[in-house]
Amino acid sequence: MLHHTAAGAPASRHFYSTAQDGAARPAQDRVASPAVEPVIHHVFEKQTGTWQYLVADPATQNAVIIDPVLDYDATTRTISSQTADSMLSLVQESGYHIAMILETHAHADHLTAAAYLQARLAALQGDQSRPPIAIGKRIVDVQKQVGATYGVPTAEYEGAFDKLFDDDDVFMVGDLSVAVMHLPGHTPDHIGYKIADNVFCGDSLFQADLGSARCDFPGGSATLLYNSARRRLLDVLPGDVKVWTGHGFRSSSAPEDAKPMPYTTIRDHRAQNKHLKDGVSESEFVAQRRERDTGLPEPRLIHESLQWNIRAGRLPEPSGGAGNRGKYRMLSLPLKLGKDVEPW
Repeated sequence: MLHHTAAGAPASRHFYSTAQDGAARPAQDRVASPAVEPVIHHVFEKQTGTWQYLVADPATQNAVIIDPVLDYDATTRTISSQTADSMLSLVQESGYHIAMILETHAHADHLTAAAYLQARLAALQGDQSRPPIAIGKRIVDVQKQVGATYGVPTAEYEGAFDKLFDDDDVFMVGDLSVAVMHLPGHTPDHIGYKIADNVFCGDSLFQADLGSARCDFPGGSATLLYNSARRRLLDVLPGDVKVWTGHGFRSSSAPEDAKPMPYTTIRDHRAQNKHLKDGVSESEFVAQRRERDTGLPEPRLIHESLQWNIRAGRLPEPSGGAGNRGKYRMLSLPLKLGKDVEPW
């Protein structure tokens, strides 16, 4: 559990408050106090190396969950909920009311627990306090592309997210002001959330010794990631602002017993970031990012994750078919031919 000093709320023409029932409502006269400090719980999921966050307003106990993980065994194709249930236990033990579940983008390396948590929290908090699942507005384009690629029925992803943020939206969680930041590059729909002197950047920046996220997914762009990192984060935010990352991968140079760290300050990124420190030009970054991405394997769970995550973690409908009787909930996996195998 960590405490941080809040920064002033960014100005925006989109300003909302989150009520006890989870609805986002205009807040014409409500301004967050600059003294408000969020309580940040960072929870590491080891199998996919993912950081999840529970961020709370200590005054009202209202909170948000950011990028939660659902357990998935690819060998047996079994979903389980130990990680998500641990998050629920933390919420209950802390006495929090979850106002919203936030996603930074459609992840390609793990399955989101957003819909699972939403259902369980509705039962715990009452259906009138069912927390909405929110993401950036460009998810709509990603849903269409991924849906067409894998044959996901339109009805299973349209409207899957309860709230689509515009760029630079600001909303309230209790007395905390949360600003939405469009951070494209890793994916086109990628956003971050600024809460006081903290930015939850998803898969944009990693720890300084790892640098930045890959940009070779459809719609990804090393140029856009450079501009997101420099013009929206490193060149404009105070040095003490903490950038909380989406993954805790260990670099090849790190000791075997090194523990994953959830954040790096803006100051340290500017001085030490492997890819984006001060003095690295856009052309240099783009060249090294493209060279690096060329040699990266696809994420182990990319096919399951994308199909699942455009649904916001909602279960696929049971399949039909003779003799099946709705027994199976299906995700599509591509068949690959070996490099020396010709189709027949």
